[in-house]
Amino acid sequence: MSSSNGPPAAPRAAPDPGRTQQEIAQLDFLQSELVHPVLTAAVLPEDLGTPQVTMEALQHRPGAGVTGIYRVLGREELYAGVSTERLDIRAAEVRRASTDHGQLTIWVHPQDPALPGLPLATDPARVAETWGGGAQLTSLETISYRPLRRAVIAADFSDGRRLYLKVLRAGRAVDLYARHQMLLEAGLPAPVAVSEPVSDVVALQQGAGVSLAEHFLADGAATVRPQDFVELLDAMPAEVMALPVRDAWTDRLPAYASAAVSALPEAERRIRRLEQEVLAGLPATDRGPVVPTHGDFYEANLLMNGPRISCLLDVDSLGPGHRVDDLACFLGHLAVLPAVDSRYLHAPAAFDRFARVFAAGVDPESLRIRTASVALSLVSGARDARRPGWQAQADHRLRCAEVLLGLTPVAGDLPRWPAVL
Repeated sequence: MSSSNGPPAAPRAAPDPGRTQQEIAQLDFLQSELVHPVLTAAVLPEDLGTPQVTMEALQHRPGAGVTGIYRVLGREELYAGVSTERLDIRAAEVRRASTDHGQLTIWVHPQDPALPGLPLATDPARVAETWGGGAQLTSLETISYRPLRRAVIAADFSDGRRLYLKVLRAGRAVDLYARHQMLLEAGLPAPVAVSEPVSDVVALQQGAGVSLAEHFLADGAATVRPQDFVELLDAMPAEVMALPVRDAWTDRLPAYASAAVSALPEAERRIRRLEQEVLAGLPATDRGPVVPTHGDFYEANLLMNGPRISCLLDVDSLGPGHRVDDLACFLGHLAVLPAVDSRYLHAPAAFDRFARVFAAGVDPESLRIRTASVALSLVSGARDARRPGWQAQADHRLRCAEVLLGLTPVAGDLPRWPAVL
Protein backbone atom coordinates (compact mmCIF):
# COMPACT_ATOMS: atom_id res chain seq x y z
CA MET A 1 0.00 0.00 0.00
CA SER A 2 1.06 3.54 -0.66
CA SER A 3 0.80 6.07 2.15
CA SER A 4 -0.51 8.75 -0.18
CA ASN A 5 -3.99 9.58 -1.34
CA GLY A 6 -5.01 8.01 -4.61
CA PRO A 7 -7.27 5.50 -6.27
CA PRO A 8 -7.92 2.30 -4.36
CA ALA A 9 -6.15 -0.89 -5.27
CA ALA A 10 -8.21 -3.12 -7.53
CA PRO A 11 -10.16 -5.82 -5.69
CA ARG A 12 -8.90 -9.33 -6.11
CA ALA A 13 -10.04 -11.17 -9.20
CA ALA A 14 -13.11 -13.35 -8.92
CA PRO A 15 -12.53 -17.05 -8.26
CA ASP A 16 -12.23 -19.14 -11.42
CA PRO A 17 -15.79 -19.87 -12.70
CA GLY A 18 -14.99 -23.57 -12.92
CA ARG A 19 -13.78 -23.55 -9.33
CA THR A 20 -16.91 -21.66 -8.27
CA GLN A 21 -19.17 -24.28 -9.86
CA GLN A 22 -17.13 -27.05 -8.27
CA GLU A 23 -17.56 -25.47 -4.84
CA ILE A 24 -21.31 -25.09 -5.38
CA ALA A 25 -21.42 -28.84 -6.12
CA GLN A 26 -19.32 -29.46 -2.99
CA LEU A 27 -21.75 -27.40 -0.93
CA ASP A 28 -24.63 -29.53 -2.18
CA PHE A 29 -22.67 -32.72 -1.48
CA LEU A 30 -21.72 -31.80 2.08
CA GLN A 31 -25.33 -30.81 2.82
CA SER A 32 -26.69 -34.10 1.47
CA GLU A 33 -26.84 -37.56 3.01
CA LEU A 34 -24.38 -38.78 0.37
CA VAL A 35 -21.49 -37.61 2.55
CA HIS A 36 -22.73 -39.56 5.59
CA PRO A 37 -21.32 -43.01 4.73
CA VAL A 38 -17.99 -41.45 3.73
CA LEU A 39 -17.83 -39.66 7.05
CA THR A 40 -18.88 -42.57 9.25
CA ALA A 41 -16.50 -44.96 7.50
CA ALA A 42 -13.65 -42.62 8.37
CA VAL A 43 -14.51 -41.86 12.01
CA LEU A 44 -16.40 -45.01 13.06
CA PRO A 45 -14.71 -47.80 11.10
CA GLU A 46 -15.73 -50.51 13.57
CA ASP A 47 -19.08 -49.16 14.72
CA LEU A 48 -22.02 -51.51 14.52
CA GLY A 49 -25.46 -50.46 13.33
CA THR A 50 -26.37 -47.33 11.40
CA PRO A 51 -25.01 -44.15 13.02
CA GLN A 52 -27.13 -41.00 12.94
CA VAL A 53 -25.44 -38.03 11.27
CA THR A 54 -26.65 -34.43 11.63
CA MET A 55 -25.03 -31.37 10.06
CA GLU A 56 -24.26 -28.71 12.66
CA ALA A 57 -22.52 -26.02 10.60
CA LEU A 58 -21.25 -25.29 7.11
CA GLN A 59 -18.49 -22.86 6.13
CA HIS A 60 -17.66 -21.78 2.57
CA ARG A 61 -14.49 -19.90 1.71
CA PRO A 62 -14.62 -19.12 -2.04
CA GLY A 63 -11.51 -20.27 -3.80
CA ALA A 64 -10.43 -22.36 -0.81
CA GLY A 65 -13.24 -24.85 -0.26
CA VAL A 66 -16.12 -25.96 1.91
CA THR A 67 -16.05 -27.34 5.46
CA GLY A 68 -18.85 -28.99 7.42
CA ILE A 69 -19.19 -29.94 11.09
CA TYR A 70 -21.36 -32.99 11.88
CA ARG A 71 -22.78 -34.63 14.97
CA VAL A 72 -22.32 -38.41 14.70
CA LEU A 73 -24.24 -40.68 17.04
CA GLY A 74 -23.15 -44.32 17.02
CA ARG A 75 -22.21 -46.31 20.08
CA GLU A 76 -21.07 -42.95 21.40
CA GLU A 77 -21.54 -39.34 20.36
CA LEU A 78 -18.83 -37.38 18.61
CA TYR A 79 -18.40 -34.38 16.34
CA ALA A 80 -16.44 -34.53 13.13
CA GLY A 81 -15.19 -32.08 10.53
CA VAL A 82 -15.11 -32.64 6.78
CA SER A 83 -13.34 -30.24 4.42
CA THR A 84 -12.69 -29.99 0.70
CA GLU A 85 -9.89 -27.48 1.30
CA ARG A 86 -6.46 -28.49 0.05
CA LEU A 87 -4.56 -29.07 3.27
CA ASP A 88 -0.93 -30.08 3.43
CA ILE A 89 -1.30 -31.61 6.87
CA ARG A 90 -0.14 -35.11 7.75
CA ALA A 91 -1.27 -35.39 11.37
CA ALA A 92 -2.04 -38.92 12.54
CA GLU A 93 -5.56 -37.88 13.57
CA VAL A 94 -6.50 -36.80 10.03
CA ARG A 95 -8.29 -39.16 7.65
CA ARG A 96 -8.52 -38.78 3.87
CA ALA A 97 -11.27 -39.89 1.50
CA SER A 98 -11.47 -39.57 -2.29
CA THR A 99 -14.86 -38.72 -3.78
CA ASP A 100 -16.31 -37.46 -7.05
CA HIS A 101 -16.20 -33.99 -5.51
CA GLY A 102 -12.51 -34.07 -4.65
CA GLN A 103 -10.46 -35.29 -1.75
CA LEU A 104 -11.94 -34.84 1.71
CA THR A 105 -10.01 -34.18 4.89
CA ILE A 106 -11.84 -35.63 7.91
CA TRP A 107 -11.14 -35.33 11.63
CA VAL A 108 -12.81 -35.94 14.98
CA HIS A 109 -13.29 -32.84 17.14
CA PRO A 110 -11.24 -31.38 18.78
CA GLN A 111 -8.39 -32.71 16.61
CA ASP A 112 -8.75 -29.88 14.08
CA PRO A 113 -5.66 -30.30 11.87
CA ALA A 114 -5.06 -26.53 11.58
CA LEU A 115 -5.68 -25.67 15.26
CA PRO A 116 -3.17 -27.59 17.37
CA GLY A 117 -4.26 -25.80 20.55
CA LEU A 118 -7.92 -26.84 20.37
CA PRO A 119 -7.49 -30.09 22.38
CA LEU A 120 -5.95 -28.06 25.21
CA ALA A 121 -8.62 -25.33 25.18
CA THR A 122 -11.50 -27.83 25.23
CA ASP A 123 -10.13 -30.14 27.95
CA PRO A 124 -11.55 -29.05 31.35
CA ALA A 125 -8.74 -30.59 33.40
CA ARG A 126 -5.99 -29.06 31.29
CA VAL A 127 -7.71 -25.65 31.20
CA ALA A 128 -8.01 -25.62 34.99
CA GLU A 129 -4.38 -26.67 35.37
CA THR A 130 -3.08 -24.12 32.84
CA TRP A 131 -5.14 -21.04 33.67
CA GLY A 132 -7.07 -21.76 36.87
CA GLY A 133 -4.50 -20.45 39.33
CA GLY A 134 -5.86 -22.84 41.93
CA ALA A 135 -9.53 -22.01 41.27
CA GLN A 136 -11.98 -24.64 40.05
CA LEU A 137 -13.28 -24.59 36.50
CA THR A 138 -17.07 -24.21 36.66
CA SER A 139 -17.90 -23.92 32.95
CA LEU A 140 -16.25 -24.40 29.57
CA GLU A 141 -18.25 -23.22 26.56
CA THR A 142 -17.46 -22.87 22.87
CA ILE A 143 -18.38 -19.32 21.85
CA SER A 144 -17.35 -19.61 18.22
CA TYR A 145 -15.59 -22.13 16.05
CA ARG A 146 -14.47 -21.59 12.48
CA PRO A 147 -13.02 -24.91 11.42
CA LEU A 148 -9.39 -24.73 10.25
CA ARG A 149 -9.30 -21.01 11.18
CA ARG A 150 -9.86 -20.27 14.87
CA ALA A 151 -12.01 -20.90 17.93
CA VAL A 152 -13.01 -18.97 21.03
CA ILE A 153 -13.73 -20.89 24.24
CA ALA A 154 -15.13 -19.24 27.40
CA ALA A 155 -13.76 -20.60 30.69
CA ASP A 156 -15.45 -19.68 33.98
CA PHE A 157 -13.73 -20.24 37.32
CA SER A 158 -14.95 -20.48 40.90
CA ASP A 159 -13.23 -17.20 41.83
CA GLY A 160 -15.57 -15.33 39.45
CA ARG A 161 -13.15 -14.93 36.57
CA ARG A 162 -14.13 -15.53 32.96
CA LEU A 163 -11.35 -16.03 30.42
CA TYR A 164 -11.68 -16.22 26.67
CA LEU A 165 -9.33 -18.75 25.14
CA LYS A 166 -8.55 -17.78 21.56
CA VAL A 167 -7.26 -20.76 19.60
CA LEU A 168 -5.31 -19.81 16.49
CA ARG A 169 -3.46 -21.46 13.65
CA ALA A 170 0.09 -22.55 14.42
CA GLY A 171 2.42 -19.63 15.05
CA ARG A 172 -0.22 -16.88 15.15
CA ALA A 173 -0.83 -16.69 18.90
CA VAL A 174 2.41 -14.82 19.57
CA ASP A 175 1.41 -12.20 17.01
CA LEU A 176 -2.04 -11.73 18.54
CA TYR A 177 -0.55 -11.41 22.02
CA ALA A 178 1.77 -8.66 20.74
CA ARG A 179 -1.17 -6.78 19.21
CA HIS A 180 -3.01 -6.73 22.52
CA GLN A 181 0.12 -5.49 24.31
CA MET A 182 0.58 -2.77 21.67
CA LEU A 183 -2.93 -1.40 22.14
CA LEU A 184 -2.81 -1.55 25.93
CA GLU A 185 0.52 0.29 26.03
CA ALA A 186 -1.05 3.00 23.85
CA GLY A 187 -3.90 3.41 26.34
CA LEU A 188 -6.62 1.80 24.20
CA PRO A 189 -9.23 -0.34 25.96
CA ALA A 190 -8.28 -3.83 24.71
CA PRO A 191 -8.68 -7.14 26.58
CA VAL A 192 -5.73 -8.07 28.78
CA ALA A 193 -3.85 -11.30 28.11
CA VAL A 194 -3.30 -13.21 31.36
CA SER A 195 -0.01 -14.67 30.16
CA GLU A 196 2.04 -15.31 27.06
CA PRO A 197 0.47 -17.83 24.65
CA VAL A 198 0.37 -21.50 25.55
CA SER A 199 0.25 -24.05 22.71
CA ASP A 200 -1.14 -21.53 20.20
CA VAL A 201 -3.82 -20.37 22.68
CA VAL A 202 -4.10 -16.79 23.98
CA ALA A 203 -6.06 -16.45 27.24
CA LEU A 204 -7.75 -13.06 27.57
CA GLN A 205 -9.54 -11.48 30.49
CA GLN A 206 -13.20 -10.66 29.90
CA GLY A 207 -13.64 -7.13 28.62
CA ALA A 208 -15.80 -4.77 30.67
CA GLY A 209 -19.16 -3.66 29.30
CA VAL A 210 -21.95 -4.85 27.04
CA SER A 211 -21.97 -5.19 23.28
CA LEU A 212 -22.80 -2.11 21.22
CA ALA A 213 -25.36 -4.36 19.52
CA GLU A 214 -27.47 -4.20 22.69
CA HIS A 215 -27.63 -0.41 22.38
CA PHE A 216 -28.73 -0.67 18.75
CA LEU A 217 -31.39 -3.17 19.81
CA ALA A 218 -32.70 -1.07 22.70
CA ASP A 219 -33.00 2.39 21.14
CA GLY A 220 -30.68 2.64 18.14
CA ALA A 221 -27.80 3.67 20.45
CA ALA A 222 -29.52 7.01 20.94
CA THR A 223 -27.16 8.16 23.72
CA VAL A 224 -23.99 6.98 21.98
CA ARG A 225 -21.85 9.53 20.09
CA PRO A 226 -20.79 8.35 16.62
CA GLN A 227 -17.80 10.66 16.85
CA ASP A 228 -16.43 8.54 19.71
CA PHE A 229 -15.77 5.69 17.28
CA VAL A 230 -13.89 7.96 14.92
CA GLU A 231 -11.80 9.21 17.85
CA LEU A 232 -11.09 5.62 18.92
CA LEU A 233 -9.66 4.92 15.47
CA ASP A 234 -7.71 8.20 15.66
CA ALA A 235 -6.07 6.88 18.85
CA MET A 236 -4.61 3.79 17.16
CA PRO A 237 -0.84 3.76 17.81
CA ALA A 238 1.60 4.43 14.98
CA GLU A 239 3.17 1.00 15.58
CA VAL A 240 0.15 -0.53 13.83
CA MET A 241 1.63 0.70 10.55
CA ALA A 242 4.47 -1.83 10.90
CA LEU A 243 2.06 -4.79 10.95
CA PRO A 244 1.31 -6.83 7.82
CA VAL A 245 -1.20 -5.37 5.36
CA ARG A 246 -4.51 -7.25 5.07
CA ASP A 247 -7.20 -6.98 2.45
CA ALA A 248 -10.24 -4.92 3.40
CA TRP A 249 -13.74 -6.26 2.85
CA THR A 250 -14.13 -4.59 -0.53
CA ASP A 251 -10.77 -5.93 -1.73
CA ARG A 252 -12.29 -9.42 -1.50
CA LEU A 253 -15.58 -8.45 -3.14
CA PRO A 254 -15.43 -10.95 -6.05
CA ALA A 255 -14.97 -13.84 -3.63
CA TYR A 256 -17.80 -12.63 -1.40
CA ALA A 257 -20.07 -12.20 -4.44
CA SER A 258 -19.35 -15.80 -5.47
CA ALA A 259 -20.16 -16.96 -1.94
CA ALA A 260 -23.45 -15.02 -2.11
CA VAL A 261 -24.28 -16.75 -5.41
CA SER A 262 -23.62 -20.14 -3.84
CA ALA A 263 -26.03 -19.27 -1.02
CA LEU A 264 -28.71 -17.68 -3.24
CA PRO A 265 -28.24 -19.09 -6.77
CA GLU A 266 -31.69 -17.79 -7.77
CA ALA A 267 -30.42 -14.23 -7.10
CA GLU A 268 -27.25 -14.53 -9.19
CA ARG A 269 -28.29 -11.80 -11.63
CA ARG A 270 -28.94 -9.32 -8.81
CA ILE A 271 -25.69 -10.23 -7.04
CA ARG A 272 -23.56 -9.88 -10.16
CA ARG A 273 -25.21 -6.57 -11.00
CA LEU A 274 -24.45 -5.25 -7.54
CA GLU A 275 -20.87 -6.53 -7.78
CA GLN A 276 -20.37 -4.74 -11.10
CA GLU A 277 -21.90 -1.50 -9.76
CA VAL A 278 -19.42 -1.51 -6.89
CA LEU A 279 -16.44 -2.33 -9.10
CA ALA A 280 -17.44 0.38 -11.59
CA GLY A 281 -17.93 3.00 -8.90
CA LEU A 282 -14.75 2.48 -6.87
CA PRO A 283 -12.22 4.05 -9.28
CA ALA A 284 -14.06 7.39 -9.15
CA THR A 285 -13.81 7.61 -5.35
CA ASP A 286 -11.06 8.64 -2.94
CA ARG A 287 -9.98 5.93 -0.52
CA GLY A 288 -7.93 8.34 1.54
CA PRO A 289 -4.46 7.89 3.08
CA VAL A 290 -3.10 4.71 4.64
CA VAL A 291 -3.53 4.87 8.42
CA PRO A 292 -3.69 2.43 11.36
CA THR A 293 -6.91 0.40 11.12
CA HIS A 294 -8.76 -2.21 13.12
CA GLY A 295 -9.80 -4.30 10.11
CA ASP A 296 -13.00 -5.76 11.61
CA PHE A 297 -14.62 -2.70 13.15
CA TYR A 298 -18.31 -3.28 13.93
CA GLU A 299 -20.77 -3.54 16.79
CA ALA A 300 -19.94 -7.10 17.91
CA ASN A 301 -16.33 -6.07 18.54
CA LEU A 302 -17.14 -3.00 20.62
CA LEU A 303 -18.17 -3.09 24.28
CA MET A 304 -19.87 -0.17 25.99
CA ASN A 305 -20.09 1.08 29.57
CA GLY A 306 -23.23 3.15 29.32
CA PRO A 307 -22.72 5.48 26.33
CA ARG A 308 -18.91 5.17 26.47
CA ILE A 309 -16.66 2.71 24.63
CA SER A 310 -15.11 0.39 27.21
CA CYS A 311 -13.35 -2.32 25.18
CA LEU A 312 -12.19 -3.03 21.62
CA LEU A 313 -12.30 -6.73 20.75
CA ASP A 314 -11.00 -9.03 18.02
CA VAL A 315 -7.80 -7.24 17.01
CA ASP A 316 -6.51 -10.05 14.78
CA SER A 317 -6.84 -7.87 11.66
CA LEU A 318 -5.09 -4.80 13.07
CA GLY A 319 -2.78 -3.21 10.50
CA PRO A 320 -2.24 -0.50 7.87
CA GLY A 321 -5.32 0.32 5.84
CA HIS A 322 -7.83 3.03 4.98
CA ARG A 323 -10.17 4.71 7.47
CA VAL A 324 -13.06 4.50 5.01
CA ASP A 325 -12.87 0.69 5.11
CA ASP A 326 -13.17 0.56 8.92
CA LEU A 327 -16.15 2.92 8.78
CA ALA A 328 -17.76 0.96 5.92
CA CYS A 329 -17.34 -2.25 7.93
CA PHE A 330 -19.20 -0.62 10.83
CA LEU A 331 -22.01 0.72 8.63
CA GLY A 332 -22.35 -2.43 6.52
CA HIS A 333 -22.93 -4.56 9.60
CA LEU A 334 -25.30 -1.97 11.08
CA ALA A 335 -27.25 -1.88 7.80
CA VAL A 336 -28.07 -5.60 7.91
CA LEU A 337 -29.01 -5.86 11.60
CA PRO A 338 -32.78 -5.99 10.84
CA ALA A 339 -31.99 -8.87 8.47
CA VAL A 340 -30.24 -10.67 11.33
CA ASP A 341 -33.04 -10.10 13.86
CA SER A 342 -36.33 -8.30 13.21
CA ARG A 343 -36.17 -6.74 16.69
CA TYR A 344 -33.57 -4.22 15.47
CA LEU A 345 -36.34 -1.74 14.72
CA HIS A 346 -34.15 1.30 15.37
CA ALA A 347 -31.24 0.23 13.16
CA PRO A 348 -32.25 2.27 10.06
CA ALA A 349 -32.43 5.48 12.10
CA ALA A 350 -29.12 4.65 13.79
CA PHE A 351 -27.59 4.01 10.37
CA ASP A 352 -28.62 7.47 9.19
CA ARG A 353 -27.13 9.15 12.28
CA PHE A 354 -23.82 7.27 12.18
CA ALA A 355 -23.43 7.58 8.39
CA ARG A 356 -23.75 11.38 8.60
CA VAL A 357 -20.92 11.62 11.11
CA PHE A 358 -18.67 9.03 9.47
CA ALA A 359 -19.05 10.61 6.02
CA ALA A 360 -17.80 13.96 7.32
CA GLY A 361 -14.22 12.66 7.53
CA VAL A 362 -13.95 10.59 4.34
CA ASP A 363 -15.17 10.64 0.75
CA PRO A 364 -18.94 10.06 1.21
CA GLU A 365 -19.31 8.25 -2.11
CA SER A 366 -16.41 5.93 -1.29
CA LEU A 367 -18.02 5.22 2.07
CA ARG A 368 -21.43 4.50 0.49
CA ILE A 369 -20.09 2.11 -2.13
CA ARG A 370 -17.86 0.28 0.32
CA THR A 371 -20.70 0.02 2.85
CA ALA A 372 -22.84 -1.67 0.18
CA SER A 373 -19.94 -3.99 -0.58
CA VAL A 374 -19.68 -5.01 3.08
CA ALA A 375 -23.44 -5.67 3.20
CA LEU A 376 -23.09 -7.92 0.15
CA SER A 377 -20.23 -9.79 1.82
CA LEU A 378 -22.59 -10.70 4.67
CA VAL A 379 -25.19 -12.41 2.45
CA SER A 380 -23.65 -15.89 2.57
CA GLY A 381 -23.25 -15.63 6.35
CA ALA A 382 -27.02 -16.07 6.72
CA ARG A 383 -26.65 -19.71 5.66
CA ASP A 384 -27.62 -22.02 8.53
CA ALA A 385 -28.22 -25.66 7.75
CA ARG A 386 -30.12 -26.10 11.03
CA ARG A 387 -32.58 -23.25 10.50
CA PRO A 388 -35.31 -23.34 7.85
CA GLY A 389 -35.99 -20.09 6.09
CA TRP A 390 -32.46 -18.71 6.28
CA GLN A 391 -32.70 -17.86 2.57
CA ALA A 392 -35.15 -15.05 3.42
CA GLN A 393 -32.57 -13.51 5.77
CA ALA A 394 -29.89 -13.81 3.08
CA ASP A 395 -32.18 -12.09 0.56
CA HIS A 396 -32.91 -9.33 3.11
CA ARG A 397 -29.15 -8.70 3.45
CA LEU A 398 -28.87 -8.55 -0.32
CA ARG A 399 -31.69 -5.96 -0.47
CA CYS A 400 -29.82 -3.86 2.10
CA ALA A 401 -26.83 -3.72 -0.24
CA GLU A 402 -29.06 -2.96 -3.22
CA VAL A 403 -30.76 -0.05 -1.44
CA LEU A 404 -27.42 1.52 -0.59
CA LEU A 405 -26.55 1.53 -4.30
CA GLY A 406 -30.00 2.74 -5.37
CA LEU A 407 -30.88 -0.54 -7.08
CA THR A 408 -34.14 -1.17 -5.22
CA PRO A 409 -36.73 1.00 -3.41
CA VAL A 410 -36.26 1.79 0.27
CA ALA A 411 -38.52 0.05 2.79
CA GLY A 412 -38.89 0.66 6.51
CA ASP A 413 -36.43 -2.01 7.62
CA LEU A 414 -33.75 -1.12 5.03
CA PRO A 415 -30.91 1.39 5.44
CA ARG A 416 -31.34 4.74 3.70
CA TRP A 417 -28.17 6.59 2.75
CA PRO A 418 -28.55 10.13 4.12
CA ALA A 419 -29.92 12.29 1.30
CA VAL A 420 -27.80 15.34 2.23
CA LEU A 421 -24.51 13.52 1.62
